[in-house]
Amino acid sequence: MTTHITLLHRLSAGSDQLAWRDFCARYELLIRAVAKKHGLFGPDADDVLQDVLMALTKAMPGFEYDPTKGRFRGYLRTITLHAIYAKLRQRSDPTTLVGSGASSIQDIDTDADEIWEMEWRQYHMRQAMLIVQAEFAERDLRAFEAYVQKGRTPQEVSTEFGVSIDSVYQIKTRVLRRLSAVIAAQVEDEG
Repeated sequence: MTTHITLLHRLSAGSDQLAWRDFCARYELLIRAVAKKHGLFGPDADDVLQDVLMALTKAMPGFEYDPTKGRFRGYLRTITLHAIYAKLRQRSDPTTLVGSGASSIQDIDTDADEIWEMEWRQYHMRQAMLIVQAEFAERDLRAFEAYVQKGRTPQEVSTEFGVSIDSVYQIKTRVLRRLSAVIAAQVEDEG
């Protein structure tokens, strides 16, 4: 994948289909996840994604990224939330907000920042894990997952993977250190 700023320049240059594929590969899961957190599933989440892409398609030709005006992440958040709100208003029936934990669109707005930030962090973690998976042995990654993500004890992980308890701690430290570095680079790349 290209860097974030390079990708934005490619999108603004015109009809670069590969750039749009890269954009979708990078942000589709994030947009869908935020839509789902607002109670939009299946075809409704698809519509939100399509609406976001259409809005960007209209806005990107000639787009000049200026980090002093804010981050692209904020711009994408705004477009995504507008698409979600439009879909919820379009549905405006008693079941519109089922699953969102809110009783009105105003209530959703209250939670929007928190939901976006949580999904943004998860997005970065998923992207970083893809990179880290190529850099560590499968056994180490499985041990890391068992210990850190599934909450198993170091003793259980040590026995299951045939490594010492100290090795379990070392694996955790190495993988977390690398994940932190990759995520920091991703955030820096966003401008």
